[in-house]
Amino acid sequence: MKEKIDLSNLPQHIAVIMDGNGRWAKKKGAERVFGHRNAIKAVREVTEGCAELGVGFLTLYAFSTENWGRPRLEVEALMQLLVTTISNEIETLMKNNVRLQSIGDVERLPGNCHRKLQEAIELTQDNSGLTLILALNYSGRWEIAEAVKNIARMAQNGLIAPGDIDQQMIAEQLTTRNIPDPELLIRTSGEMRISNFLLWQIAYTELYMTQLLWPDFRREHLYEAIIAYQQRERRFGKISEQVKT
Repeated sequence: MKEKIDLSNLPQHIAVIMDGNGRWAKKKGAERVFGHRNAIKAVREVTEGCAELGVGFLTLYAFSTENWGRPRLEVEALMQLLVTTISNEIETLMKNNVRLQSIGDVERLPGNCHRKLQEAIELTQDNSGLTLILALNYSGRWEIAEAVKNIARMAQNGLIAPGDIDQQMIAEQLTTRNIPDPELLIRTSGEMRISNFLLWQIAYTELYMTQLLWPDFRREHLYEAIIAYQQRERRFGKISEQVKT
């Protein structure tokens, strides 16, 4: 599959909704946390696959603001798994020249999680390859609301007039302000929704849905998604003839 990819037409930013861990575990007669633990290999495969191809940015939807409503034991296990995984993957990130970043209200994460995350971000900040972005305690509506608050404060302080507000100004107030919009969004588990993820940024993103549950996702499946992306015509509101011209 890798040989079929046109390296001159790679999506420079791929976003992934990693769905299906709990269902994967249930199929095996195990607790949901078992699925989360076995999802780490999928994260590693996709990250290394993107790094090898030369994709610039990979955003993984790791924990949403709504996920706090899950059973307490599952949330606690997820937070502990996050700490362990970040610590264990530092060597791999450095080996693959991957820079780690995060988006979301990460300061509200448990203290140990936040510290480990910041340590990993600082350790990898000089890496120049793939930028791996973890969306943690994130939601698209939260992000847009925060952007609106920031713009309202600027207007209240006389720094801008209402007429100054445009799409570019809003984009600059988002947590992704220094990150290009994703060109490809992959969602596993067969669900046909975007689950409050990057609502502003995916206005013209190509969507790829697969029935695979996330723990079963491997780099061959990443290649399949990229090939499907490359077979599409991206028109951005224009007609086909205009794009070809």
